[in-house]
Amino acid sequence: MPKLGDVVPNFTADSTAGNIDFHSWLGDSWAILFSHPADYTPVCTTELGRVQALEQEFTKRGVKLIALSCDDVDSHKGWIEDIKAYNNLPEFSYPIIADPKRDVAELYGMMDPDEKDAAGLPLTCRAVFVIGPDKRLKLSLLYPATTGRNFDELLRVVDSLQLTATKKVATPVDWRQGGSCMVVPSVKQEDTAGLFPKGVTVHDVPSGKVYLRTTPQPE
Repeated sequence: MPKLGDVVPNFTADSTAGNIDFHSWLGDSWAILFSHPADYTPVCTTELGRVQALEQEFTKRGVKLIALSCDDVDSHKGWIEDIKAYNNLPEFSYPIIADPKRDVAELYGMMDPDEKDAAGLPLTCRAVFVIGPDKRLKLSLLYPATTGRNFDELLRVVDSLQLTATKKVATPVDWRQGGSCMVVPSVKQEDTAGLFPKGVTVHDVPSGKVYLRTTPQPE
């Protein structure tokens, strides 16, 4: 399983968009690779529909989307019609990878030890991998099969990752786009005026240490 900061493993696989070479498909974009336990299952049907509904928001952020399960391409294509119908979607625009041999799932550490198909083979958990333009892993999440994911949170995470990749800030708890940010500890106090023209507030704390510094979100 790739660790944060690792270049994610490359692979080739069939998908609903044809055969893909993952690194070539990534190009120099941000991307989210997410797995689901199986086609024609209820929670997955809601999740993939929600991702499609948010597709334009991810596109605005330069993020490509790609899903994966252990079912084959024909199964994926049939299931997409159910996803569209249940979620009232006119289209389904991102690819779903077929991984019946679990090659990609094993490569990325997606297997769920408690969930198995009718043949007794393990299924994938609800994994999420956010990948940067440098093809390095920026975030990973693992959910059990019984818990659906919140893809609005993934949008929030992408906003934070993209901001903090270029600005010397971190985003505090429950931060949203446009919210106040924290100046990272590595920035010297004497350098804050030049880096943050909107101003920096130093928050007094009992320790007397100068480490809680907030600034309006940098442009």
